[in-house]
Amino acid sequence: MPDPSWRELNRAMWNERVPLHLNSSLYDVPGFRAGALSLRDHEIKDLGDVMGKDLVHLQCHFGKDTLSWARLGARVTGLDFSEAAIAAAAQLAAEIGVDARFVTSDVYDASAALGRQTFDFVYTGVGALCWLPDMERWAKVVFELLRPGGQLYLFEFHPLKWIFNLNAERLEIKDNYFTPPQGFREEGVTYADATAPATPTPTIQWNHPLGEVVTALTSAGLRILSLRELDCDVLRQWPMMVRGEDRMYRMPHDMASLPLMYVLRAIRDA
Repeated sequence: MPDPSWRELNRAMWNERVPLHLNSSLYDVPGFRAGALSLRDHEIKDLGDVMGKDLVHLQCHFGKDTLSWARLGARVTGLDFSEAAIAAAAQLAAEIGVDARFVTSDVYDASAALGRQTFDFVYTGVGALCWLPDMERWAKVVFELLRPGGQLYLFEFHPLKWIFNLNAERLEIKDNYFTPPQGFREEGVTYADATAPATPTPTIQWNHPLGEVVTALTSAGLRILSLRELDCDVLRQWPMMVRGEDRMYRMPHDMASLPLMYVLRAIRDA
């Protein structure tokens, strides 16, 4: 069973991180205010024309990706359990003049929190699933949120990358691929700024293998359209990684490539 304190610990940590992230170079809020999109090119290409489509972003943090979809014409709803994140998202939307709805809710309660509304797209990922203990319950929520013909778009860190640690410029296996049900506790600095002071609240996380995610989605009634593993990362996980023109980081040519992220698309047929 998960540690019973997981939700409150993680919510407290995310509330603490919001002001750090708003001022971090990684999130580049000034650039976003000036009109930049936070989405990667492949995301925009994969979803295609979203003009007039209803899109819900689960675990949206302070809403940059949510508002990027709105700038592309989608009718967007962002949902997150962090009160601080949702307040910052609503403020950011007002500052840039973009119409969006932001709702504070645990992701497992999303359908009720959104009044049983259904959507053309459920968008999520980039560090979302590791905060959830139960993939089967999450997949059922995704199914409930999609109208017939609606699609899930999941852009997420590959679970394999979390087992490695850098030691003397060599990658070594440090952690289990399969996380125990209670999850693992972690303390430390935010990924957005390694020089920032550590947040005082520990977190509880889970590493979900691809098989677990796919099986949960198909068991919930969704049909997998595609699963694409990527050799690139939105973060510089290790110092030797090289940034490409697509703003993604890859291993240098003299090192073996690894699956670092993946894109999964699934559809609700009926």
